Amino acid sequence: MTLNIRVIAPDKTVWDANAEEVILPSSTGQLGILKGHIPLLTALDIGVMRVRIDKEWQPIILLGGFAEIKNNSITILVNGAETISEIDINVAQNNLDKATAELAEATTNKDKIEATQNLRKARARVQAAIVLNS
Repeated sequence: MTLNIRVIAPDKTVWDANAEEVILPSSTGQLGILKGHIPLLTALDIGVMRVRIDKEWQPIILLGGFAEIKNNSITILVNGAETISEIDINVAQNNLDKATAELAEATTNKDKIEATQNLRKARARVQAAIVLNS
């Protein structure tokens, strides 16, 4: 028996597949889900969801949302998501450095909020690159 995972963004279903294990970026830390998990509703942070299929880990970048775990099924509603088949860790690291600099230079509250969101997304892409390259 496996877990059925559906990731739904406002404009499309990003992921709909079975997996052996999932690690979610919850708002309180990483949350591992295996078959037989108790029912749970949790908030998700910007970060990398890791999905294990046939002993291989696949990263999906989630841009915040909620997950419902029930009866070996995980429904994830997100603000946005990015599936990644290839990512250059050097490019991702350069983008992270730029986002860090933008946050340091932000002066208005609006600019700080935007820069913080961009930094969190860039950090998630670096994490996804590490998962892909390991």
